[in-house]
Amino acid sequence: MGREVPKPQQQQVAYTVEQLVAVNRYNPDILPDLENYVNVSSQTYSLDANLCLLRLYQFEPEKMSSQIVARILVKALMAMPAPDFSLCLFLIPERVQMEEQFKTLIVLSHYLETGRFRQFWDEAAKSRHIVEAVPGFEQAIQGYAIHVLSLTYQKVPRSVLAEAINIEGLSLDKFLEHQVANSGWVLEKGHGKGQLITLPRNEFNDPALKKNSADSVPLEHITRIFPILG
Repeated sequence: MGREVPKPQQQQVAYTVEQLVAVNRYNPDILPDLENYVNVSSQTYSLDANLCLLRLYQFEPEKMSSQIVARILVKALMAMPAPDFSLCLFLIPERVQMEEQFKTLIVLSHYLETGRFRQFWDEAAKSRHIVEAVPGFEQAIQGYAIHVLSLTYQKVPRSVLAEAINIEGLSLDKFLEHQVANSGWVLEKGHGKGQLITLPRNEFNDPALKKNSADSVPLEHITRIFPILG
């Protein structure tokens, strides 16, 4: 009895979602791969891939998944202050935007853009089934809120911080301890809501650090002038 010769296995080439988008941007055959990327991937994010998927939905509206479109918008909110949400929303038909879940996400976006964090967290609490579909949503928004505060305040009242990041009590104490140890925050003496937290200085919250581009000329520009003058 002869020995069976194993059949050669067909080698499969794995492509990243970025490669698929770069090569087949308008090929509807990649639509399932892009949808799977949105559904499965929670730690990675590609605006280009999501915009590509929304464009393909425009060409084939019967294949549009409202659930996937909602996840795209939630991830776009998590990318703030980048303008991803507006870019994605532009590619979503108005009739789709009128669905309740999308109207909620648009309201949440407006609250974030205007720094109305109390209203944002209140509305998000009513729509957990939408925003918590993507892991890490709360942490991403807290990071954005801290970013906004750091552009505005050198010293932020504890109560303002608590409202912006939706953390209070012992949880806030632990959060502050972490920020003091890792991010250069300083807690001033005092207790309760009136306590002040000093944030690291930057060119936005400290005018003294802001460079006046009109008064400063880069050195390389000056060195280019010298040969002309000679």
